[in-house]
Amino acid sequence: MRCPQCGTRDTRVIDSRDLDESATIRRRRECPACSTRFTTYERVEAARLVVVKRDGARQEFDRDRLVSGLRKALTRRPVPDAAAELAADAIEAELRAAGATEVPSSRIGAMAMEQLRGIDQIAYIRFASVYQSFEDLEDLKREVDTLFAERGEPVVIDLRGSGTKRSRA
Repeated sequence: MRCPQCGTRDTRVIDSRDLDESATIRRRRECPACSTRFTTYERVEAARLVVVKRDGARQEFDRDRLVSGLRKALTRRPVPDAAAELAADAIEAELRAAGATEVPSSRIGAMAMEQLRGIDQIAYIRFASVYQSFEDLEDLKREVDTLFAERGEPVVIDLRGSGTKRSRA
């Protein structure tokens, strides 16, 4: 490893520690020429993951973009701050574990909706309404009815304006 101070190539490792459940190694190094100490991080370089868009365009998987979308859905919801990061980690890990180098964007969207469904149902509806491009209230109602059916709570929504009524079965 080259010294950032003087450029000498021969540096020695003083200390090594595992980080991120052994996914990263942190090394403290010292330059014998100028005695500068510095830190390096060693990670496994993951295979390139390409997202295939609906129109056929391809672009490299952008984890930050996924986190941003998840965060928008989780805005002002009573969930931990790290929820979007953890969900993105789970999605990326599942994609990489599958071993494919190209993934359709629809699969990533479906995985994001599934993660949000488990974290917060309101965030899930927010994300789904944009991702699935709900055309009208009927589409939204169908999705909400599906959530209530999974919870075992039937709901009657009157779209003519008299409000929502919950009835226990």
